Amino acid sequence: MGFSGLDYAIVGVYLIGVTVIGTWIAGKQESTRDYFLGGKEMSWWSVGFSIVASETSTLTFISIPGLAYTGNMHFLQLAFGYFIGRLLVSVVFIPAYYKGDLETAYDFLGKRFGTSLRKFTSSVFLVTRVLASGVRLFATAIPVHLITGLDYSTCILLIGVFTLAYTYLGGLKAVVAMDVVQLFIYLSGAAAAMGIIIHQLPNGWADVVSFATAHGTNKFAFINLTLGDNLWDFLATPYTLVGGILGGTFLTMASHGTDQLLVQRLLGCKSRWDSQRALMLDATVIVLQFAFFLILGLCLYAFYGGVSIQQLGLSASDEVFPKFIIENLPTGIAGLVVAGVLASAMGTLSSSISSLASSTYLDLFKFTARGKDVSGEAAMRWSKLFTLIWGVILIGGAMLFTDTKNPVVELGLKIASFTYGGLLGTFFLGLLFKKTEMKDAFVGFVSGIIAMTIVLSMTRIDFTWHTFIGASVTILAGNASRWLRSRVLAHR
Repeated sequence: MGFSGLDYAIVGVYLIGVTVIGTWIAGKQESTRDYFLGGKEMSWWSVGFSIVASETSTLTFISIPGLAYTGNMHFLQLAFGYFIGRLLVSVVFIPAYYKGDLETAYDFLGKRFGTSLRKFTSSVFLVTRVLASGVRLFATAIPVHLITGLDYSTCILLIGVFTLAYTYLGGLKAVVAMDVVQLFIYLSGAAAAMGIIIHQLPNGWADVVSFATAHGTNKFAFINLTLGDNLWDFLATPYTLVGGILGGTFLTMASHGTDQLLVQRLLGCKSRWDSQRALMLDATVIVLQFAFFLILGLCLYAFYGGVSIQQLGLSASDEVFPKFIIENLPTGIAGLVVAGVLASAMGTLSSSISSLASSTYLDLFKFTARGKDVSGEAAMRWSKLFTLIWGVILIGGAMLFTDTKNPVVELGLKIASFTYGGLLGTFFLGLLFKKTEMKDAFVGFVSGIIAMTIVLSMTRIDFTWHTFIGASVTILAGNASRWLRSRVLAHR
């Protein structure tokens, strides 16, 4: 059907609207506490929805339906682990964070082990967040490129500039407010697409079921009990029940317990109880959302008659949903769905920019000679400068992934998994092992990163196991360091 002038107008109004409204809602930011933490006055439900929008990038919007199209619903096992992980963060991490007036996730490590570890872990976060967010921003460029014909770099620049504008001007309040709006925009767009697919199928939902269960297959299957012929085969098999639940649990404990991208929102709630309620709202919605997008993929599979992506003339599963948007949605609805694609991306991108800026200013800059005496308007100027710098870097970083052929959801999670295990293990060393000291934490963290370097470069172990392995090695190495130090001291 093509993309009409009305559709372009809808997308244009959306881009301009979120920028203007987000800045207006945020109001005047008088301190870095306002700018980076929303004054610690944000409602729990808005934070909960904001977290959903922040972690629901275009990776979810276009890649998850693609996974179901080419496979089944085994990815849902990860979502079950995500729920368990959020529950554990709510019980273990949040109470620890609210014992002190923490500013960032790494502030906890600073108070527990010392400023040096706070700076080191924050620096690692900055590097990996740029890479992971670059993948997510590139994912958004896929449908925009197909619709407009603009090259990937131009598409990335267009999306990035509008997102940076309201993040720079409004701080975390603008980010959270627009996250809530964007959540309902992209869900509405996806729901409209699913409704149109089912309506156009001759037998409606019955056709979805028929194609999903044809030839003895069951694409509705979400439990994978595959064990493989040996341990290495088992660890290399994607989306097994144990790997999905255990991997999802540890990945979520790392992302929601140690990653400033999401912890920043939890620290912006009024109280510990509000923070816990926000996280459990997120936990519930995210499971339902993953199930919804997987079912959307099955609907697309029925719509296209169960043919392969190659028969559709596509090179990757990520392009299936964009193809449908461009060719089959009626005027107006196409614009809404593309606005949804942009909404899912902008929510994550704005969160990344804000978290990078806050970690840079609060974890690193404040401890430099220049930053120690900064306050008031000067502090706000530095905060906004870091926001601007990281926005530009993120847009540039997205250019690194314009040639990738892998499903971007898996690539993004692999990047995050590289350091998530080490970070999670270090937090556990601080939370659960009271005798460990800064030296032990450094040994553990570095050991976890070395272990993940070996796993990623020399094995076929699936990404669902990466965070678990990294965290386990970190905890073991940290405690081994403590034991060795105690033995040395005992023999002096």
